Amino acid sequence: MFKNKTILTGVKPTGTPHIGNYLGAIKPALDMGKNAVQNGGKHFMFIADYHAINAQKDAAMLNQKLKEVASVYLAFGLDTDKSVFYRQSDIPEIHEFTTILYAYTPKGFMNKAHAYKACVDKNRLNGKPDDDGINMGLYTYPTLMAADILAYETDIVPVGKDQVQHVEIARDIAGAINAHYNTDLLKLPTYHIEENVAAVAGVDGRKMSKSYNNVIPIFAEDSVIKKAIFSIKTDSRPMEEPKNPDEILVYQIYKSVASEGQVAEMAEGLRGGKLGYGHIKNMLVDAVLKETQNAREMYNYYMAHFDEVEEKLSAGALKARPVIQKTLKCLKNAVFGR
Repeated sequence: MFKNKTILTGVKPTGTPHIGNYLGAIKPALDMGKNAVQNGGKHFMFIADYHAINAQKDAAMLNQKLKEVASVYLAFGLDTDKSVFYRQSDIPEIHEFTTILYAYTPKGFMNKAHAYKACVDKNRLNGKPDDDGINMGLYTYPTLMAADILAYETDIVPVGKDQVQHVEIARDIAGAINAHYNTDLLKLPTYHIEENVAAVAGVDGRKMSKSYNNVIPIFAEDSVIKKAIFSIKTDSRPMEEPKNPDEILVYQIYKSVASEGQVAEMAEGLRGGKLGYGHIKNMLVDAVLKETQNAREMYNYYMAHFDEVEEKLSAGALKARPVIQKTLKCLKNAVFGR
């Protein structure tokens, strides 16, 4: 399905990831981009720092998070010789593109956008005016995202289920423009949800999430990772009591990072009363450290040599700008009758 297709992924700089981020978002995105390139397509990946400033106003914190997320993707193997990796704020043409899209974006789209509605609902719950604390960047977030997608003639945007709406809005805007000018000015994108990616359970049994404070970090010290894993909830049953592996939270997480043979070994040990909770937690520690060892080393290198990352981002912007310039020129010619 990725033959000769252009894949685009945007990532907000929100700090260092946990194992759930890696398995649920980072690895699938990189695999999809690699697949596209290997099949004659293109892969664009950008750091969405304009989107980030809607919520993060501390420049030092924003810059730190940007450094982290850029280093994360490079550490996990993003090949900048094959993928176009750039920072959103290094593409000045995105503002012209967005401004034109505003003229074809119904206000109702913004009213229905998930991020805006969530803020309104929160305000109402707290007895505040609907628009309290809501800036225009957040309100018009979907139009800028549509520009990010449409500017690069994107075929497919890999997303989670909560992001499908943004791709649909981009498609609707492009369709309206194409219909108005009776020509295919903008490519109609579609989304892709990786159905085989399961949500990773956190140390408390809920979905692993920073907001729940239940994560297993990737790039922390070994002792911090071990502490997080040893905090995973277990019961008081003795080791020799046979247990159903599927009822054990440690086992559920272990399945996400260990090999089939290792998973089978843990399952057999639990069923046979041969492994206690301390044993299986240590097995999970070993699996997490092994899965992330190379990436952790590379992450620390890039964070310490960020000038190299800056060079890669700048080179990516130089590759991305001619693409958006071409699309923008065609759009302006139609809009302004040139």
